[in-house]
Amino acid sequence: MAESKQLKVTLSRSKNGRLASHKACVAGLGLRRMHQSVIVQDTPENRGMINRVSYMLTVEEA
Repeated sequence: MAESKQLKVTLSRSKNGRLASHKACVAGLGLRRMHQSVIVQDTPENRGMINRVSYMLTVEEA
């Protein structure tokens, strides 16, 4: 069975003063604080959230 791809996402800029929808995307990815990293599945839904707040994130393949 093919292994699904994963992405390591790190919050590199603060959520303070951002649009509510952008804060919701960061929360949806499972990020709570600065410099926290999480591993998420590479799905279209997660890609959409990452693209919307890409200016706050660092993304690499896990």
